[in-house]
Parts: sequence; structure tokens; C-alpha cells
Amino acid sequence: MAPMKAPVRLVKGFLTVGLWTLLSRVFGFARDIMIAAYLGPGAVADAFFVAFSLPNMFRRFFAEGAFNFAFVPLFSKKYQSGEGAESFARDAFWGMAALLLVFSILAVIAMPLLVFAMAAGFAQDARFDMAVDFGRVAFPYILFISLTALLSGMLNAVGRFTAAAAAPVLLNVVFVTGLLIAGALGWPIGPTLAWCVPIAGVAQLTLLWIAVRRAGFAMRFRRPTLTPELKRLAIIAAPAVLAGGVVQINLLVGRQVASFTENAISWLNFADRLYQLPLGVVGIAVGVVLLPELSRRLAAGDAAGGQHSFNRGMEFSLFLTVPSAVALAVIGAPIVAVLFGRGAWTDADTQATSLALAVYALGLPAFVMQKVLQPLYYAREDTKRPFKFAVTSMVVNAAVAIGLMPFIGFVAAAWATTFAAWVMVWQLWRGARAMGPAAQIDAQLRRRAVRIALASAAMGGALYAAGQVMTPCLALAGWRYLALFALIALGGLVYLGLGQMIGAYDARSIRASLRRGR
Repeated sequence: MAPMKAPVRLVKGFLTVGLWTLLSRVFGFARDIMIAAYLGPGAVADAFFVAFSLPNMFRRFFAEGAFNFAFVPLFSKKYQSGEGAESFARDAFWGMAALLLVFSILAVIAMPLLVFAMAAGFAQDARFDMAVDFGRVAFPYILFISLTALLSGMLNAVGRFTAAAAAPVLLNVVFVTGLLIAGALGWPIGPTLAWCVPIAGVAQLTLLWIAVRRAGFAMRFRRPTLTPELKRLAIIAAPAVLAGGVVQINLLVGRQVASFTENAISWLNFADRLYQLPLGVVGIAVGVVLLPELSRRLAAGDAAGGQHSFNRGMEFSLFLTVPSAVALAVIGAPIVAVLFGRGAWTDADTQATSLALAVYALGLPAFVMQKVLQPLYYAREDTKRPFKFAVTSMVVNAAVAIGLMPFIGFVAAAWATTFAAWVMVWQLWRGARAMGPAAQIDAQLRRRAVRIALASAAMGGALYAAGQVMTPCLALAGWRYLALFALIALGGLVYLGLGQMIGAYDARSIRASLRRGR
């Protein structure tokens, strides 16, 4: 029997979220290039990155990484059955708003403690006071972005992906605009970056509020009340919140390890931004689209459709992620040098950042596979087992980071993140065995996964050889951008050409799906 065609909604969702995420990452690179040129990996940059990481860390508790994993399946089921989805969403929205308002006030007051918990190494110098000041300005972002995430979950559940996928673009547009204005008017860069954070949060929430109203949901004010449905939501979300907390502890360990090495937090941050490009485009697209899709199919008893969605999500992830990981590991140094090598940036910064990038790249497939495997659990309202798996991953992360730090320095944080990610994938995969047909891999995925790996390995060899030949061009100020583009284009041609020849993907099926998705 011929393989089932990918559902049109799934294909459209992957493409919509992926393309908007790609656009966001392009603006994000522009932001990071400007920060690297204005500040370089120095004290102000380190302080800002820690301050910005605080609201982003806590939003995993209240939004994408935890609350939304519980909210989306419940909302999807209510929407499908017509059982008061809008009323449920309003209760959740205003309840979350009240909770986060109180939390934000307390966090601003306790900011010195939060900065110390994130980067104790800062206590030795001026970075500490700067991080506290920046953090107090930036932290209210958690209120706006968490509410934005809830509204995004509503839109994704009803198959409207565009506005939710476009919202992250606003963050980086605000950053780029703020940096351009600061450069023209002579404003200090650090405070400008800090103020851009809450301004972007307001813009994102406004966009999603308008989109939700256009989708037919009136989110008028409702006095926060702990209804029976919200109690059930809290019970389901609690293990996911704890799991999100474990992930953030992993990040805390990495930051602490890096904070004792000057400029290391900036090096890790710039490396993180580069590997976040494929992780965002692929992982976020799959995670956002797959959870509501699996929830709908499992609620309808469609195990075959659920299996197909899961397998095509995994196939899509591997197809784009494995070659990206190979490329970042093989030509990471030229990418870092060309993108960031100007202004206050030095050759030592390039070497340190590219080393961290290569380590992160080894874990990139694992990070994306988690995005595919987790919806299998959350679509079944199973948040307890992912929490247990996350605890094990946390222990592994801490042991590797702290154990290797005396021997390899700041890069121990990157190794710990990568190794812990693969441990998490192994646990998720093993735990999914008992979930029945919907969680089983099919013959097409097995066949194509091997061929994707072969095509990626061949591409890696071609990139390494071409990189050696093009080294002089990559160092020339007038030619390095064109040389890097040519290098990446060569890798893409080798991978796509060989992949089509050996059956790593089927270009005709992709074109057919795109035509049906229009």
C-alpha cells in the first residue's frame, strides 16, 4: 500500500510556523550581529544576557514549556466538542494574568537574589549591579509573553498558525529598531536593550489579542476564579511545570559554570543563537503543530492518523536537523567569524564561540526529537512521566557540567546540555513503546532516517574540503559574505541532490503536498 500522504493541515502548519520562525531568526541574527559589533562579548553584554534570560527562564514555567502543554489538549477537546472552549480560555487567561502580575512584582523586588542564583560569578565585579538594573526593567516581559503564549495556543488549536508564528518576529524587530535609534542618538546600548524587552512584549500581546478576536473569541475581563476546570488544568500542568523547572535548573547550572569565566556567558549565548536557528525553524514548528494535531486525532480515536502525524513530524525534523547539525559542527568557525567578526569582536571570541557551537550541534537532533516525542505524552494528558525523565536529565546535566568544568572550562556547560538532551530523548522514546500504534515508527521513517544520515555525512565531507580551499576568501572583508553563502549553497546542493538520489526524501511528494496546502 502506498504511503499515506501528509495531512494538508499538518503540512501547512509546518510551513507557516517554520517560515515565520525563520524570519524571526533572521532578525535575531541582525540583532546579535549589532550587539556583537556595539558591545562584543564584554561586561555589558554578559549583564544583559543574564537579565534577559530571567523572564525567558520563568516563562517556561508559566507558558510554552508547561502550562500550554496542559492547556492546548484541554482547549482542543472543548473546541472540538463545543463544550465552552472560550469560557475556559478566559478563565485561564485572567487567572494567569493575576498570578503573573503578583509574581513579577515580587521578582523585581528580589532581583539581586535572582541574579546571584543565575550568575554567582558576577558578584565579583560590576556586572552584578548592571544585571540587576537590566533585570528589573526586562522582567515584566514574562507577563506579556506568557499571556501571548496562551493566546497562541488557542489559535494553534483551531488551525490558525500565522499570527502566533509571526509574534516572535516583533521581538527582534523591536530590538533592531532600538539598536539603530540608540546608535544614531548616542543612547547607552545596555539600557536600550533592556527597555526593548517589555516594549516587545506589549507589541506581541497586542498582535495576538487582535488575532484571537478575529478568530471569534472575546477575551473580555473576568474576575480570576479557581473553577473546577482550572483546578483540573492545574493538576495536569503541575508535573509539566516541575519538568520545566528541571530544565531551567539545567540552564542555571550552565550559567553558573560560565559566569566564572570572563566573556563565557556571551560566547555561549552567541553559539546558542546559531543553533537555535534550525532548532526554532524545525523544532518549534513541529512542536506547535503536532500537539494539537495529535490531540485531535487521539480524541477522535484515530490511531492510524496519529501514527502518521507522529512519523511525518519525526521525518520532517530529521530531514532538516541532521544536515544542519553536521554543517554547524564542520563550518562553525567560518559562520561565527563572518556573522560576528567586526567591531569589538576578536579572533579569540570566534574560537571560543565556534567550539561551543560545535558541541551544541552534536545535541541538535536530540533537542528537536524531544519536540516530536513530548506531544505523544501531553496529548494523552500524561505530564508525570516527562517530569520524571527531566529529573534524570537534570542530574546528568549537573554531573557533567560540574565534573568537567575543572578540566575543560566553560565548554563543560555545552557538553552537559548536549549529553543531557540525548538522555532525555532515550527516556522519552523508551517510555513511548507502550503507547500503542500511534507511537510506533513506520517503515518509511526507518528507511529514510538511514538515508538522511548518509546524505548528511557526504555533505559534511564536501563542506570540510570546500572550507579548506575557501579559507583565504573567508578571511577577506570584501568577499567573506559571498564565500560563506557559496559554502552553504554547496552543502545544500550536495545534501539535496544526493538525498533525492538515494531516497532520503521525495521531492514530488513535497510539491504535491504544497499544492494541496494552498
